[in-house]
Amino acid sequence: QVQLVESGGGLVQAGGSLRLSCAALRNIFSINTMAWFRQAPGKQRELVADITTSGATFYADSVKGRFTISKDNTKNTVYLQMNSLKPEDTAVYYCNLRAYYSGNLYDYWGQGTQVTVSS
Repeated sequence: QVQLVESGGGLVQAGGSLRLSCAALRNIFSINTMAWFRQAPGKQRELVADITTSGATFYADSVKGRFTISKDNTKNTVYLQMNSLKPEDTAVYYCNLRAYYSGNLYDYWGQGTQVTVSS
């Protein structure tokens, strides 16, 4: 069973930076996509960024140029570097791993980490 352990959330002033980490423990999937989602109060959970096994990345328009997703395959960890943070970035951020294996979909989620950006 894959376990995603998140860290790095916190309180930061607008314009500041945070780096989120997500370690995938007991990951048996060689091919997968890891992603960061976020959910603000009263809003739907939205995809922020993702990265494939090959390293291809995707970013939501709202974070392009400010956030960078990366991974360390040796540590089996994905990161989200968040720069130039804005109050509207305030949300609970969730790490996600999605994989297809033997014709089945596997979807795992981290516990969530709070990011609060003050003005």
